[in-house]
Amino acid sequence: MQCCSGVRLSYVSPFTRWLTVRNSCSKLFVGGLSYDTNEPVLKDAFEQHGEIIAVKVICHHVSGKSKGYGFVKFTSEDAASKALKEMDGQLVDGRNLRVHYAHRE
Repeated sequence: MQCCSGVRLSYVSPFTRWLTVRNSCSKLFVGGLSYDTNEPVLKDAFEQHGEIIAVKVICHHVSGKSKGYGFVKFTSEDAASKALKEMDGQLVDGRNLRVHYAHRE
């Protein structure tokens, strides 16, 4: 802690701040999706882990085809954490999913 003009300042390293933000997110990045996987399929795969706010499969703006990744947002951080642990590496539509916390908006 530093003291400046009688006011105490505490320093939090960028890594600690990143780790705190990273682990307190309820939005997950889901990569490795089959190009045939759509939002209802993704929602069905993840909804067993908690209440979902939104599901988005990212598609090419011209062709409308999936780019192979998407996002799932849960109502709670606990549900997102559980889904991350249980869904990372799982098989959906013949492809192994890669699940990570999404970056903050």
